[in-house]
Amino acid sequence: MRTVYLNGDYLPETEAKISIFDRAFLMADGVYEVTSVLGGKLIDFDGHLKRLERSLYELDMQKPEAFDDLLEIHRELVRVNAITDGMIYLQVTRGAAGDRDFVFPDPEEVKPTLVLFTQSKPGLANSPLADKGIRVISIEDVRWGRRDIKTTQLLYPSMGKMMAKKAGCDDAWLVEDGFVTEGTSNNAYIVKGNKIITRALSNDILHGITRAAVLRCAAEAQMQVEERNFTIDEAKTADEAFVTSASTFVMPVVEIDGATLGDGKPAHVAKRLREIYLEESLKAAI
Repeated sequence: MRTVYLNGDYLPETEAKISIFDRAFLMADGVYEVTSVLGGKLIDFDGHLKRLERSLYELDMQKPEAFDDLLEIHRELVRVNAITDGMIYLQVTRGAAGDRDFVFPDPEEVKPTLVLFTQSKPGLANSPLADKGIRVISIEDVRWGRRDIKTTQLLYPSMGKMMAKKAGCDDAWLVEDGFVTEGTSNNAYIVKGNKIITRALSNDILHGITRAAVLRCAAEAQMQVEERNFTIDEAKTADEAFVTSASTFVMPVVEIDGATLGDGKPAHVAKRLREIYLEESLKAAI
């Protein structure tokens, strides 16, 4: 049985209880982060912590009292749950005011809820999907306008993944005003003539921690990167494509809306970036 963290206590998962009035439950009024664990160490932890701080600020949400202890908490959960490869999910909510109200509760009276739990994923970095690539469909992006804030509003991304599953594919890319924004839970890229193309940062997409690290790796490998919008039609004619996220790292895309990219197998740029990213991340893991 897993040990989880809830508001200062380490508890068996069956004993961790949260109020039905918690605003994440009633209003999706919460933010989260997912940090990967490889070889018992945390990947890109500082980046996730900084983005968490930004998300809290953007929503005028108070930091939990244990904010400065989050590294220690992550490490303790890795230890007590014997996680070698896997993920740690962290969620901060505006708390439970004792009733339902659209108005934010007084932060002096209602403290944030802080939850962390682990997910064991043996062989996380050796996913068979990375060897064969994923197939994606395109769907309309109807999410709210602040996708740069990593909130718990994940209903539409979940619906998108189910649309992909029904279509016999692995994931969906979201399209707004004719251009790809991102994947349901990842940032999206195409490669044309060895140039990596991905949408520029804005409120329209999540500022991916893995995205930032992978683009640094690309620059160090002297790969050319162009941050701009691209369409599904352009993506279909790309040499290759891939997505990045904390849980999939760099994942090749081999088919978009039924159009096969290249020879239908993961190609050089995505494969090389995955190798470099994993190598550099393991060196810097804490």
